[in-house]
Amino acid sequence: MFDGKGKKYKTHPIEPDPKFENVLVAKFVNHIMKDGKKSIARRILYSCFDIIEKETKNDPIEVFEQALNNVMPGKEIRSKRVGGATYQVPYDVDKKRGTSLAMRWILEAARSKSGSAMKERLAKEIVAASQNEGEAIKKKENMEKMAEANRAFAFLAK
Repeated sequence: MFDGKGKKYKTHPIEPDPKFENVLVAKFVNHIMKDGKKSIARRILYSCFDIIEKETKNDPIEVFEQALNNVMPGKEIRSKRVGGATYQVPYDVDKKRGTSLAMRWILEAARSKSGSAMKERLAKEIVAASQNEGEAIKKKENMEKMAEANRAFAFLAK
């Protein structure tokens, strides 16, 4: 891969998750993981999927993917300095970054709540996101509003 700034970097291929054979689930486990404890992260996510299945009576993988698609932003803003002034310039978000942001926001929203186990908070947030509700959706809408408000500076995007 090439990031356009002269630096080359490699992306490591992610093995699909052993239980669901899904790469997105494996990536989400990696996002949940703290201090390299993947087995704990998997246990949290699998119990979260069990809760989702009981609550929604749907396939938890479909609910999870729907939540990610709903939270994935279309536009984001980045700061750009032009002639001493800093502008908030809107950019389109590519699929890979959008997925990463969606996972991060869902996890951030679940971690910010308190009072119950992580698996329950995560299940609530994923179900809410799949229905276009919740903190992660608010974060996405806020980002897209800011991008829309600053679209006058879109000509600076390159």
